Amino acid sequence: MKRNNGTQVSEFILLGFASQHKSWHIFFTAFLVIYVVTLVGNVGMILLIKTDCSLHTPMYFFLQQLAFVDLCYTSAITPEMLKNFIRTKKSVSFTGCTVQLLVYGSFATSDCYILAAMAVDRYVAICYPLHYPIIMSQRLCIQLVVGSYVMGFLNGSVNTGFTFSLNFCKSNEINHFFCDAPPILAPSCSNIHFNIMLLTVFVGFNLVSTVLVVVFSYAYILAAILKMSSAAGRKRAFSTCASHLTAVTIFYGTLAYMYLHHRTSDSQEQEKVASVFYGIIIPMLNPLIYSLRNQDVITVLKRIGMKCL
Repeated sequence: MKRNNGTQVSEFILLGFASQHKSWHIFFTAFLVIYVVTLVGNVGMILLIKTDCSLHTPMYFFLQQLAFVDLCYTSAITPEMLKNFIRTKKSVSFTGCTVQLLVYGSFATSDCYILAAMAVDRYVAICYPLHYPIIMSQRLCIQLVVGSYVMGFLNGSVNTGFTFSLNFCKSNEINHFFCDAPPILAPSCSNIHFNIMLLTVFVGFNLVSTVLVVVFSYAYILAAILKMSSAAGRKRAFSTCASHLTAVTIFYGTLAYMYLHHRTSDSQEQEKVASVFYGIIIPMLNPLIYSLRNQDVITVLKRIGMKCL
């Protein structure tokens, strides 16, 4: 990675937020609390599902993987961001930036596919309840999760490889709080049209394919629910799907805005807010959404609480 004058770019300067320098202590405290809640929530969800036999079902297997993926991709960006709030030189090494983009891009993409797999799981559970244990076998669940990780790593490695094959001669400043592909392209003096096209194609494919799976799954689910004669059955089915639909809507909405909208100089701060939302806030919200709206999880937590008392 050489500049026009022949020197190498050994590090990048992360500019962060516009008001970061004035209110860094507020930002630091808020994001530290969010990260701690994220760690406790997702690690707690993973351990809860692993240790309680009543939660050893396909739905909770996918939920466990979702918690792990959320934990990984938010941990790729939040600790580095917290360090930059309290140090004078807000920089990240070239290698560190590469690893951050690779890890974040891989796990964030895997998140999309795991959410789609969870939609398929709910479709089979509601539309084919008698055949559910046979269709959603352990082998199929593992294949869906492995496929999610493979697609995530493929997307992350390709975009990272092409992004850091560019020359950076304009500046080593990145107008963002972590190393994400679109902000990294801005200071490059290379022709970035192919990179933009590649990013749009990959993100577009991942979003469109997984969203279509979710949409079609829930279209069939809705049709099946409306045909139910029991009001209690309809209520239970809606309740089962509500948590997943909430998480899907928030995640895909912010992700689509960040990567697929037309970028202008005025939208850079809005993009940072969107990145905060899907990169830091959503991993904190997911365990809360799935635990507070899930009767099975609440029952297990109450049982554990009674044992502790």
